[in-house]
Amino acid sequence: MKHDVVNPATEEVVATVELTTAEQADEAISRAAAAYPSWRAVAPGDRARLLHRFANVVESHLEELALLEVANSGHTISNARWEAGNVRDVLRFYAGAPERLHGKQIPVAGGVDLTFKEPLGVVAVIVPWNFPMPIAGWGFAPALAAGNTVVLKPAELTPLTALRLAELALEAGLPEGVFTVVAGKGSVVGERFVAHEQVRKICFTGSTEVGTRIMKGAADQVKRITLELGGKSANVIFADADVERAAAQAPYGVFDNAGQDCCARSRILVQEGILDSFLESFQDAVAAVRVEDPALESAEMGPLISAEQRDRVASYVDGDRVAFRGNCPTGKGFWYPPTVLLAETGQEPSWREEIFGPVVSVLPFTDEADAIAKANDTEFGLSGSIWTRDVGRALRVARGIESGNLSVNSHSSVRYWTPFGGFKRSGLGRELGPDALDAFTEVKNVFIATEE
Repeated sequence: MKHDVVNPATEEVVATVELTTAEQADEAISRAAAAYPSWRAVAPGDRARLLHRFANVVESHLEELALLEVANSGHTISNARWEAGNVRDVLRFYAGAPERLHGKQIPVAGGVDLTFKEPLGVVAVIVPWNFPMPIAGWGFAPALAAGNTVVLKPAELTPLTALRLAELALEAGLPEGVFTVVAGKGSVVGERFVAHEQVRKICFTGSTEVGTRIMKGAADQVKRITLELGGKSANVIFADADVERAAAQAPYGVFDNAGQDCCARSRILVQEGILDSFLESFQDAVAAVRVEDPALESAEMGPLISAEQRDRVASYVDGDRVAFRGNCPTGKGFWYPPTVLLAETGQEPSWREEIFGPVVSVLPFTDEADAIAKANDTEFGLSGSIWTRDVGRALRVARGIESGNLSVNSHSSVRYWTPFGGFKRSGLGRELGPDALDAFTEVKNVFIATEE
């Protein structure tokens, strides 16, 4: 079955991809399982060199990958370049891991006790459409470094960069079957990943609804999982903050990638007393966001991924509560303007549910306790920001908010050398950073008796 890949900025078909059947998915998994023993046996230094070579090949194709992402996903060219570079950087980071992936010697009576970090086998990585390149790298790079083989399914809407990365892996010298990309429907390929007995672990990034189904399916085989799911993050702005800077940065905390980001700070909590001044500055900042052809160097926000997603975003916007909007193109393309809503009770669907679009709601709070309570009044806990000049307050509030990733006076959520993941229904496990390798290994304990 063939699938047309559409440019969301023009609605033109940019490629046609053959969708993988369940039988073909099984074959890919079997090839990965067959390649696993020899890949696991590759000496750590040699595996490190192959991953470094993969990173170098990616680097030589950065602009190609970025332009491919612009055409396939509607990402701005500046963002797409960062995303391609992130794949390279993550590969380089984990290329250093094989020679450092060691266990421990534990003092015991009567002998010597050793632990080993053993790879799992075949790891399945399921990637969403909002950040196809970096999230793919977050899964396959540490998995390969730890000695596993990988089968990866990109989202049906955005398969092109993942398919190209698989070609680049072969160009870099990775053996056949070690890293395989299969484009297909989640209901077909994803289901086979969950059910297939040779898949030992699943890394999934996507909706909480689908993640819950994967978790239930994996339970039948006690299959290892890492889940990075939904978010409804808070941007908390205290009266002692640099309000103008907080307002100027707020658009980039929620409208980046057209709001299609599970880390988006789509709930802005502003302390009473500065609400009016914040909104005044925020309106100017929103009006200045350049929503245009994502291929332009000046573009700061592109289109939504599909007409369906645009309609879903629009369904959350109650015209009576719109404070102000930015601008966007008209005509072809799945465009939607940056939109700011005023919440009244904190119970509105637009305040509580993940919209996944360029829509943000603003609600006032009174003091620290009220800010923490309102920030935590959600089923999610992925990211968030705190704006204050008071370091003590920043630490108190950061410890009080139930979220896996928080930034103070910043909207940065992702650094490949630090852990990333959520609390509550935002997910399970951690990606990135040195500890992510633990999610792709099992600890084996070996006791050697020394007594005669």
